[in-house]
Amino acid sequence: MTDPSSIRPRVLAIAEAANPEWVSVPLVGWSLAQALREVADVHLVTQIRNRDAILRAGLVEGRDFTAIDSEAVARPLWTLAEKLRMGEGKGWTTLQAFNALIYPWFEHLIWKEFGNAIKAGEFDLVHRITPLSPTITSPIAKKVVKAGVPFVLGPLNGGVPWPSQFDAERRAEKEWLSYLRSAYKHLPGRASTLKHAATIIVGSRHTQSEVPAKHQGKTVYMPENGIDPARFNLASEPDGGVLRATFVGRLVPYKGADMLIEAAADLIGSGRMTLDIIGDGPMLDQLTEQANSLGCEKGLTFHKWIPHEQVQSILSRSHVLSFPSIREFGGGVVLEAMALGVVPVVVDYAGPGELVTRETGFKVPCGSRDEIIEGFRSTLSDVAENPARLGPVAENAKRLVQSQFLWSRKAEQVRRVYDRALAKDRPD
Repeated sequence: MTDPSSIRPRVLAIAEAANPEWVSVPLVGWSLAQALREVADVHLVTQIRNRDAILRAGLVEGRDFTAIDSEAVARPLWTLAEKLRMGEGKGWTTLQAFNALIYPWFEHLIWKEFGNAIKAGEFDLVHRITPLSPTITSPIAKKVVKAGVPFVLGPLNGGVPWPSQFDAERRAEKEWLSYLRSAYKHLPGRASTLKHAATIIVGSRHTQSEVPAKHQGKTVYMPENGIDPARFNLASEPDGGVLRATFVGRLVPYKGADMLIEAAADLIGSGRMTLDIIGDGPMLDQLTEQANSLGCEKGLTFHKWIPHEQVQSILSRSHVLSFPSIREFGGGVVLEAMALGVVPVVVDYAGPGELVTRETGFKVPCGSRDEIIEGFRSTLSDVAENPARLGPVAENAKRLVQSQFLWSRKAEQVRRVYDRALAKDRPD
């Protein structure tokens, strides 16, 4: 008898955001969908805005992927959302609220395109990879299950509560709707989406905790970020004996670059540490002035925005990634640093706090602003005085990434999810 796990399942992978040339969620969607091709026969369904980049990546339209044009609804609503978010890179919750209105139309068009094929048994399984947000419902789930095909949802991640000590940063990010976010649990379609999912992949413990108790047995914890060894293939080789640290991220309040500069100012000013800041955003001028006022501008370099594929060339020259973000869902940059052997120093909260262990990095408790600054100051001072501590931690971090967080490892984990979902669907 043939072992069912040896048969490659035919998967319709829905990833509304999937783009090899972008970062964040679109790169997660693309990377996971591509990795799954090693363990399943995957047909990717994505939004039309990703089409050209996917073609440049070598996929064949119609055979490997289908681009759905939902712009008639998406474009005007996204335009309105951008106006209401009150600033570039701000109002993330507002943007997600509009996505909750836009996305069902995208799935309506998917069913129109693939409904007959699903009902005819041309796919063994349907997997919604993106959106990652747990606030976005999937009206297609009920139809897929009615057709006798398992529906897999996730990875889902998001909605990590703002730390109570950072309400000023919350307001600076224009996160007014975040005060009402829990209302999403009562949105039409959420109960149906969770009910009809064979498996719910969750990217964080917080997201897992928000799944109703009756569906907890269907959850599988799997942080959504992964590493492409082709993109991050250098090894950390810092120059000289001075502690070299790097920050990577948007220059916005919740990322905490201002806290990092304050924490590291004495070390930088005295020549015991250098700091590279990779990223751009509305706080750039403020951070530049802060560095000047603290007398640490000579040891601090603002690289502004650089292409994602070039980040590792700077990061690999560092001993540590200094990343005091206080509300990070996933923390992909933390894994990228670990893959290079760069030791992460993070706030012990949300995504980074789950990715980093005592063996693979340093975690500063999530307290008040002053407490985080003091925690980073103390940790950075300690490793500057005792650099030998970093070697074993860096090796542990690299081993963890290789064993659990390469995209190929992620694909293997998801394949096991598929096998369980398909086994449940088979008659005894």
